[in-house]
Amino acid sequence: MIAEKKVVKSAKKEKKVVEKKGEKTISKEDFVAAIGNMNILELSELIKALEEKFGVSASFPVAASPQASAGGEAPAKEEEKTSFDVILTEVGEKKIPVIKEIRSITNLGLKESKDFVESAPKPIKEKIEKKEAEEIKKKLEAVGAKVEIK
Repeated sequence: MIAEKKVVKSAKKEKKVVEKKGEKTISKEDFVAAIGNMNILELSELIKALEEKFGVSASFPVAASPQASAGGEAPAKEEEKTSFDVILTEVGEKKIPVIKEIRSITNLGLKESKDFVESAPKPIKEKIEKKEAEEIKKKLEAVGAKVEIK
């Protein structure tokens, strides 16, 4: 018993393998070093042996989402849109006020604005901020045009 205690004390100082009641104990540093020297196949076998010995699994638990538990797949999270397109879908009854608004919004000439309005549906502005798109829509709807934001 006294000899066993001396071996344990010296092992703690030197961090070496210690014999204790027929079992071997290894320090954490030595264990990590041993694992670090293993190849992938040896690591895989070690994991399987540990799973069998302790009845555990090395796989990560996956939490079920509410949609998945309802039987459907969880939809991908949609990114918030940052750029919008304003599209003139219909001119309406009064074409002249719509032409004037298109002219002021796009800085086109009178003939180009008229041709633009007559070729509806057509994008007025593309890849603009939501606030600007809503302002354009509001202006055009005030003069009778139908506008869509995409």
